[in-house]
Amino acid sequence: MSTTKKDIKISAAQAALAARIEEKNRATSGHHGPEKKALFSSSDRKSKFPTKELIKLSRGLGSMLRANINTADAIKYYSSGHPSPVVRATLKNVRENIESGLPAYSAFEKTKRFDDKFISLVRAGCDSGQLSKAFESIAKTLKKEAEFKSKMRKATMMPSIIIFALIMLFIGAQLQIIPQIEKILDDMNQEPDKISGFLFKLSHITKKIWVLLVGSMLGSVFSFLFVEKVRNAVTFFMMSKWRLLKKLIMGMRQLLFLGSLEMLHSNGINLSRAVEISAESLKGTPMFEELIQAGQRYVETGLPFSEAIRKFTSCDPQVSHLIAIGERSSSLGEQLHLLNEMYEEDVDQIVTQFATTVNLIVMMMAALLITAVFIGAFLPIFLMGPKMMNGSGM
Repeated sequence: MSTTKKDIKISAAQAALAARIEEKNRATSGHHGPEKKALFSSSDRKSKFPTKELIKLSRGLGSMLRANINTADAIKYYSSGHPSPVVRATLKNVRENIESGLPAYSAFEKTKRFDDKFISLVRAGCDSGQLSKAFESIAKTLKKEAEFKSKMRKATMMPSIIIFALIMLFIGAQLQIIPQIEKILDDMNQEPDKISGFLFKLSHITKKIWVLLVGSMLGSVFSFLFVEKVRNAVTFFMMSKWRLLKKLIMGMRQLLFLGSLEMLHSNGINLSRAVEISAESLKGTPMFEELIQAGQRYVETGLPFSEAIRKFTSCDPQVSHLIAIGERSSSLGEQLHLLNEMYEEDVDQIVTQFATTVNLIVMMMAALLITAVFIGAFLPIFLMGPKMMNGSGM
């Protein structure tokens, strides 16, 4: 018996060591510079666990839990020797909470550093007895979001910088170049043509409002980036106007819900409970209230779950259709798995399509601004030539 226990401990330690080595290799692949003392220097100022670190944590815990290492020990092995003191301190609190008797999702939630989506998936894993699968699902979901954000940054970062530079160049031309051309024509007693006259008036208006204009632009950008209510309001408005964006966001939300629901249902959690837990991952979105209402109607009235989804949520018709097939044929687990695979493929395609579309739109805006700068700054100079010749008597 003692030999068996010893073998188990050695196996667990080896699995933990392998997981840590795997995460270190992922973190350092492609990096040839000097090693930094901390992976993220601004973490102390943030209330949430950093996304990149959360992906690595989820992968590491998932691999150790698959090796039958208990959750507290897996967290201990992962945090031991970690280069970030913030990660070590946070995971130490989680481990202490678990060792005090709290379930894993409550232990993570108590630190106030993990969002509702993470907590919901960990809770789904705890309730279904598939915690390793839950952490793998978290890593996969966060990786998809990180890839989407990376594509969006590549599609918009440089063009956005160019657009801002062009706007400032246009304002500079209106404040400096155009007034000089107007003064030259006035000194020569020449009347400006209609185009130049319009640009002179535009220059006068720009001179009065440029500070307010630039301030509003910068304020809008910072509000969107750092104020959640503003970001949500803008996103909701854009979803109502742009079908592709709505399709992308709704696809990601439904993928998150269906993945959690499949994991719970396939491990014996009753459907109403599974819906309630899965909906937690969508807190802060309209779909959260819709799914809670659908689950309540399913329990209270005996309405088929597919009908509740169809009547009370904004889920795509194919969701209620395949769930209905599953209910009628007693194959709901298989239909949920099929839906999960379908939405994974759809989201990947839509992300690529959306990033390409945004890149095209931004480049078109840059081209229009280049044209505006040319017209606003250089056209009056070209048109001034004949006026100067007339004024010189040539």
